[in-house]
Amino acid sequence: MTERYSRQQLFQPVGNKGQQQIRSKHVLVVGAGALGSASAEALVRAGIGKLTLVDRDYVEWSNLQRQQLYTEQDAQNKLPKAVAAKNRLRQINTEVKIEALVMDAQPPNLESIVQTADVIIDATDNFDIRFILNDLSHKYEVPWIYGSCVGSYGATYTVIPNVTPCLHCILKKVPVGGATCETAGIISPAVQIVAAYQITEALKILVEDVEALRHTFLTFDVWNNQHAEFKTGKMKSDKCSSCGSTQTYPYLAYENQLKTEVLCGRETVQIRPSQRHLYNFDELEKRLKKQGKVDRNPYLLSCQLPEQRFVIFQDGRVFIHGTNDIQFARSLYYRLLG
Repeated sequence: MTERYSRQQLFQPVGNKGQQQIRSKHVLVVGAGALGSASAEALVRAGIGKLTLVDRDYVEWSNLQRQQLYTEQDAQNKLPKAVAAKNRLRQINTEVKIEALVMDAQPPNLESIVQTADVIIDATDNFDIRFILNDLSHKYEVPWIYGSCVGSYGATYTVIPNVTPCLHCILKKVPVGGATCETAGIISPAVQIVAAYQITEALKILVEDVEALRHTFLTFDVWNNQHAEFKTGKMKSDKCSSCGSTQTYPYLAYENQLKTEVLCGRETVQIRPSQRHLYNFDELEKRLKKQGKVDRNPYLLSCQLPEQRFVIFQDGRVFIHGTNDIQFARSLYYRLLG
């Protein structure tokens, strides 16, 4: 027994064998915000063999209240969350192989990663990506663990392909609207509780203690002292296009065109080109300095316009902060980069 993991190995359901299993496994965490930070740190401290972090965003000051891996310096430098998280996690455990990917969580980007993963942890902030994860999970038969939190509320559910109902069975379609951290706020304890449930379920899967898995959809409101669970077994549908007898994986469909979306609960539009485009930041900086103040790091370039902030990532994605108007954002995108 090594001293580092001795207390975890003393826990009978893990033991020496379980620790070896954890060490040989690969976990994909999609999202490196509040839930992603907590989950990634717990996995790295537990001694996971490989951790892959996928996140499209960068660290901002409003993140520091609950996103435990990040520092004021990260926010000041506008470091991509995946990169800042990797920097911190490597200080925690040098034995873990950590892959940090600054990119959008879309099917073409995720398929090859999912195929090598043993568990997927949902740490996203929107249901579009969750339904993509749900389809990928069933296409490649990789368990995934849903998690969400806002205000003092949280929810989590474990999906085992070919065993449990999937998220599509339960919700039928992508929910529209709803509270977000930007509209309803969030307290850190809600994050920690959801992450604790998610990581506990992940550890059960990693050590292959499937009998211990929780087969309920769990919700709680930690501020109002409420806790509820409901069984999902009867919700599994043979007609489900994600996990039923005829699986078409509808949320993996991808049209080869420019994609625009308003980021969840934020006055920000993301524009994603149809093809990956690597910008020359030196040339782009000279060009955009005529428009406003420019800041940059190796991962992104930011231009402060009079009323909007224009952020360009190395993979070609653009955030336009200060508007929810997609048409306006597209016209600004073409004016500055077209």
